Amino acid sequence: MKRTKVITLSILCFSLSGCFENTRNTDQLCADNPTLQCQRLNVGDGQCRLPRTDLIWHRFERIKNPTPSNLIQEYNLLAEYKKCLELASQIQAIDQTKLKEGRFNALMNAKEDMEILVTSLGQFQAPEALYFLWSRLGSDNAKRRFLQLEGTPALETAEMQYALATFYTSRNDQKTYDLLIRSLELTNQDSINNEVFKSLASTTHQMDQKEQAYLWAMVANQFGVPIASENELHLLYGFEQEKYKRLTQDAEKIKSTIEAGAFVRTKIPSY
Repeated sequence: MKRTKVITLSILCFSLSGCFENTRNTDQLCADNPTLQCQRLNVGDGQCRLPRTDLIWHRFERIKNPTPSNLIQEYNLLAEYKKCLELASQIQAIDQTKLKEGRFNALMNAKEDMEILVTSLGQFQAPEALYFLWSRLGSDNAKRRFLQLEGTPALETAEMQYALATFYTSRNDQKTYDLLIRSLELTNQDSINNEVFKSLASTTHQMDQKEQAYLWAMVANQFGVPIASENELHLLYGFEQEKYKRLTQDAEKIKSTIEAGAFVRTKIPSY
């Protein structure tokens, strides 16, 4: 029993020391790098410590490497921190005035920093920056500039082919399908986008390609993306049992090629 208590206390102390060490490291990072402007982030507040720490460390990386992707990631981290601050501002405390003032100032600073990042992203022609400004912030100018890149090497990545497909979703089913398939062809095993499978299942269903729709729904299910249960899909499509078996086997083969980063259009069976 004593030994168990000692082990438990040791683990607890180790965990706590890890937390304290992380705090000290972040404090030191802020002290050594004034450009991080940590004082604008209400660092003395116990609330929102985790999103604030993630933001500070990513900002450190973004300053060293201000790519569109890093700017977008910082925007997302700021959004998470801002959301946490909004919730924290509702918490009542003994010294309400001081805490609320600090959180309010940090909230305003976060909003201002997000606006600065948006301005910075607007200076890039990179497709990921344009897509972000269009899809997240509704910029018509960014959408126009993004669509002008269609057919160029700039959009010849799995992420950008999927992004382009989202534009055609309600406009051209066949083009949406072709772009989604191309996205899978460009996908490597380390960056599989599960949304592609859901979109393929939906698009082929709209095209009345029932076997394809079931196939992609099964691929989605096998990647842990819940579209519908097998029973629900059986009721929806009404195939013979032998066909269900074949489609499931085909879905397993396609899943394997995607996981291996070796998917090509010709891997899709004809039905």
